[in-house]
Formats: sequence, C-alpha cells, structure tokens
Amino acid sequence: MRFDSRYFNVWLERVDPGAHRRVKGLRLVTAYGIAMGLGTLQGVSAGLPANVSAGTLAGGFALWASVSEAQTTRYASTRDLAMLCVAAALGAVLFALLAPLGGTAFLMSHALGGGEWILVTGAFFAGLLKRYGTIGAGVGSQIYIGQLLAYGAHLGPGDLGAIAISCLIAILAAAVPRLLSGPAELAAVPAVTAGESVFRTPLLLRSAELAMGVQAALAAAIVVVLHSVWGLVESAWAITACVYVVTATAAGTLERVRWRIVGTLVGVPLGLACLPAAEHAPLLVWVAASLAMIVYAMALPERYDVACGAFAFALVVTLAATGEHSIAVLVARAWETMLGGALGIAMAVFVFPVRAQRPAAADASGDNRGPPGPG
Repeated sequence: MRFDSRYFNVWLERVDPGAHRRVKGLRLVTAYGIAMGLGTLQGVSAGLPANVSAGTLAGGFALWASVSEAQTTRYASTRDLAMLCVAAALGAVLFALLAPLGGTAFLMSHALGGGEWILVTGAFFAGLLKRYGTIGAGVGSQIYIGQLLAYGAHLGPGDLGAIAISCLIAILAAAVPRLLSGPAELAAVPAVTAGESVFRTPLLLRSAELAMGVQAALAAAIVVVLHSVWGLVESAWAITACVYVVTATAAGTLERVRWRIVGTLVGVPLGLACLPAAEHAPLLVWVAASLAMIVYAMALPERYDVACGAFAFALVVTLAATGEHSIAVLVARAWETMLGGALGIAMAVFVFPVRAQRPAAADASGDNRGPPGPG
C-alpha cells in the first residue's frame, strides 16, 4: 500500500491550521536542545558541583517557559520567557534553601529527607497565581517546575550559583527560537480567569484561585504522607498530577483527570514498548521524544488527553534512554498519575468546592496553559 502524503497534510491542516502549533512545538524542542548544549559546555560546567547538571536545569526551565508563554510579538514573548525562566529559578532556589531542613531527625524518621514536602508550597502557588491570568498561571507553574527539577537534582544551598547560571542559559535558549519564529506563531486564546467565570462555596475563602491553591496543596500533602507511610516509587509524579488536574470547578477537575488518565494509560505502554530501542538506539529514541513534544504542543489546549499521552511517552522513553530501565519505576508513572488524579478529584469535591456561575465558562479556569506534568 502506497502512502499518500496528501491525506496526512489534510489531517495536519485540520488539527493545526497555519502550522502555528507545529512551529511552537519545534521551538520547545529547539529551546531544550540549546539549553542542554550550552549547559554541558566545559567552560560552563567546569566550576559547578559534580552533582549538578546546568544543562538539565536550564533545559527544564526553557522548555516549560516556552510552553507557558503566549504572546503575539517578539518583544512581549521574550519578556515573558525571561520572566518565566526567572520564576523557575526562584522555585529551585526556594527548594535549595529549604532542603537542609530535610536532615532533621523528624523528617528523616518519616522518610521525608528527600524534600517532597517542599513541593507542597509550589503546588499552592501553581493554583493561587492563576488569578493573574495566563502569565500568572505560567509563573505559578514555573515555580513548581523549578522546585521539581531541584528535587530531582537534590539541590542544596551550595548550588545557588548553578541555578543562576542555568537561569541565564534558559533565558537565552528560550528567547532565540522565539525571535527566529517571529510571525509564524499565533498566541493562544487568552484564558478566562476563574474569578471572572465562577464563584465558590463555602464563603471561607475569597477567591476560586485561592481555593485551587489550597486544594492542590492539600492533595500534595496527602501524597507526602502516603509516601512517608508506604514509600511511593516516585512521589513527585503523584504530586505533579495533583497540581495539574485541579481546575476552578469540580466538573472541570473530573474532566481533566479523565483526560490525563486516558492519555497516560496510552503513552506509558507505548513508551515501554520502545525500551529495546532505548537501550540499543538512544538517538532514535530522542528523535521520537522530540516528535512527541511537537504533538504535545499541537494538542494543547483542546486535546489534553493527547497532550498527556505524548508527554508520558516522551518521559518514559527519555528515562529509559538515560539509563532507567526498571519496569516498576516506569510503570509507576501510570498508577501514581491515577493516585494524584483521585486525590485532585477528592479535593475539588470535598474541600472548598467551587460552582460555575456561567456553565459555558465552567472549565475556563485559567490553568489550561499549564503543562500536563513534567515529573
């Protein structure tokens, strides 16, 4: 059977008219690649602690800043990208400064020396800052992502210099592709903030965004407790699911959890099927992960399930390509996502539940710019 590219081109044009999201997807991958390349230069990494990869930190800062940025002009985009990279660096700094507290006897005795509890603060900011629209949602998300990257790298107070260098690299890496893409992109439709579209019950909290912050933080705190009692494989993955499934209303949260679980249950098995290639052909796997991130950019925000599936696939195959071949760890991506989603639903339904004032705007909670979870 001969492949006819015309059908594929028609499908692409229907999904992504004008190729705007494809261009953004390419920009995400390019920003990540530039940051990783600059961060691994000998002149940059020579003076950094051996346990810190400036490339990994800068790549994470730049990638997710590029996801959250949604401006129409080069100047405004560059400004927001710089702001978002700085927000991620501040999140990493906050984690690094609080990390020594994990050495206290109490936290060590409860298996919390790794700093999972610090992610609760990032979860709160990720919800609260949505009241400031798309850029606020991006800044809150970046604070959490910075903490998440610092958690994965085990950063401490001695790594503040590495965080600063990574931030500068990330700003450059994110800005250059945006300057080159120019008018080939269209900004996302501005999200309606939760305060404009919903009102909350009960009257204990003053805004729906504050309710979302509390819901995400409480869900994350429960994950921390569960990790202390039972020892989750990757508790940060469950916390990330809690952060990114909470929306302004219980109905919106239920819908988002369903999309996230469906996407993850498709993306993870596809990633596991690529494990042999990850071991023997890592370059091919990185190419597949890059294509998955382009699909991710094309799918957001309308097809959150596809975006979650694409990211889950990219995460699993890149973990495998970097040496993580434990099936238990890789499969944990799926079941811990379901755990975080279940906790998110419980918080949305039972903890400061919010009702939609206008049904048509029920899910316009201002968080559709957030990534489906980089952890």
